[in-house]
Amino acid sequence: LLKPGPEQVTALEPEQVWVADITYLPLRSGTAYLSLVTDACSRKIVGYHVGENLQTENVVKAFRQALRRRKTTGPLVHHSDRGLQYCSVLYQSVHERNGITCSMTDGYDCYQNALAERINGILKNEFLLSRPADLAQAREIVKESVAIYNHERPHLALKYKTPDDVHQAFYRQKTV
Repeated sequence: LLKPGPEQVTALEPEQVWVADITYLPLRSGTAYLSLVTDACSRKIVGYHVGENLQTENVVKAFRQALRRRKTTGPLVHHSDRGLQYCSVLYQSVHERNGITCSMTDGYDCYQNALAERINGILKNEFLLSRPADLAQAREIVKESVAIYNHERPHLALKYKTPDDVHQAFYRQKTV
């Protein structure tokens, strides 16, 4: 649905399209895995979870967090790559129970999930510069990084506004 063509979906407002991905975080004592759900319009990270493995349950935690924070009930497209976690029965059942349309890349083409990949890169290259000692420290650093990213980091693509500013401005307009 997010690939070029007549069926392509474009996010015109927040909470219409979410993109998701998983990235690894090197720790001094191993590896952690960061699951992110990002709003395609505002670029706001709406859900995240840092887990110790690639189990589907960890990815579902990020997705459920995003759903709990959601302010609208309109149609929603969830886009991801074809990772095993996103294709799983458990993950797809969350889509079904919440009436969410699933969209996936054709294969493992990172360009078809470019926004999610970009957010991974921003977090890892701008905020997560040192290796956390352990999972607990990684979770704390990610929590702080997501808050800074959402509330303080302006984006050129958002006309130098922060993701949260764009997200909230839409809802302020709706209530006026």
